[in-house]
Amino acid sequence: MEKVKITVSGRVQGVGFRYMTKIVADKLKIKGLVRNLADGSVYMEAVGTKENMALFIKAVKASPSPSGKVENFSMEKDDTLPDYEKFKVVL
Repeated sequence: MEKVKITVSGRVQGVGFRYMTKIVADKLKIKGLVRNLADGSVYMEAVGTKENMALFIKAVKASPSPSGKVENFSMEKDDTLPDYEKFKVVL
């Protein structure tokens, strides 16, 4: 299992980005969370198979929301992330 932290910025708040990310994550069996940050960016923790994680990362970079636009993408592996039971949107 791959465990990663992802932060994206651009037009990623107020465009349904978190909810569309959850739809993609559920489809790919990615577990974790997504939340807005005060600086206007979006933060995610994602856990999944290598193959599904590659598809998830590709979808996030392209913006799962048609109205969104990812301008900056950063990711780091973090094996200390918990084994989430599902993918959730944190309000």
